[in-house]
This record gives sequence, structure tokens and C-alpha cells, in this order.
Amino acid sequence: MSFWEDWFKKRRRLPFGEIDRMFEELFRDLSSDFPEELVKERKLPDGSTVKTWGPFVYGYSMSVGPDGKPSIREFGNVKSTKAGLPGSADKREPLVDVVTGEKVVQIIAEVPGVEKDDINLITTANQLTISVDTERRKYQKEIELPINIDPKSAKASYKNGVLEVTFRRIGEKKPKGERISID
Repeated sequence: MSFWEDWFKKRRRLPFGEIDRMFEELFRDLSSDFPEELVKERKLPDGSTVKTWGPFVYGYSMSVGPDGKPSIREFGNVKSTKAGLPGSADKREPLVDVVTGEKVVQIIAEVPGVEKDDINLITTANQLTISVDTERRKYQKEIELPINIDPKSAKASYKNGVLEVTFRRIGEKKPKGERISID
């Protein structure tokens, strides 16, 4: 018996039968729409198996750009579908902040649970792509930079799940893309 079946049976003893029936029906309908990559089965010590869902990560990051306009970005592995039900992105979008200084641009991204060798960084004069594709974790994020940068000036470090990439600002010149190594 699954956790949810057991929970619903215990709740039936209370005088909320109709509400419990509605929750059970809703849960049954929603669980059939969960993306397959977010549904896992695990064995318990007694030998039975239990379905688990998740992790579900979704949110917004908001910052104010150098021009004073707000910038709102989504992150996570769950996207809203047309019907309003949860959908899934193949890869999780890390939470990212772009900090623009007078001489440099710094990108800070949360990519927990991976090794620095698993992180791929590709950049052009106005975009940084962060990607990780391991068996346990998959991240993908393309970041449009607010100003042009020099891709060859990249300095990247990764510690405790936080990736920091710093670039020197440049004028309108657009050099070719470059691969970045992480220290």
C-alpha cells in the first residue's frame, strides 16, 4: 500500500468523506500527468516499492538592470502548460544573477550536486550558456547579457554548488564564442 493510499484510508475515519474523495480524485488525476522523469520508484526496507515525485523546482528571480528596468527570469525544472498543469523541462534551469559593474560583468549561478568538470560554459560577446548533463543532475540556462563582454577575459570558479563567472566589459565589438575552463 502506498503512502497516499494509507493516508487517505486513515482520513476516511474522520467526517470529511466527501472532501477526502475529492482530494483522492484530484491526486489520482494529477499523478497521471506528472512528467515521467520526475516520477521514481524506490524500494523500502520491507521489500515494498513506493512511487515518489520530484524534486519540483520553480521560481522567479527579479533584479534591476543598469538602465533601471526590472528583469524577471524563471528558473527550475517545472514549467506551466497551457492547461495550467505542471509540465516538465528536460533540464533544470539554475537560479542565476547577473551583476553589472563599471569594468566587469559577474554571473552567479546555483548548480548544486555536480562536480566542476561536469559544468560546460560557452560564451559569446553577449550570451553565456551553462549546461550540465550527468546521470543525476541536468542543468541548462542561456543567459542574455545586458552588455557586451570579452569572452577571452573569462574567470570561472565553482565552490559549494555556486558557480561564479566574471568577464571584462567591452564596446560593441563582437568576438567569436569561446569555451571557458573552471579553476
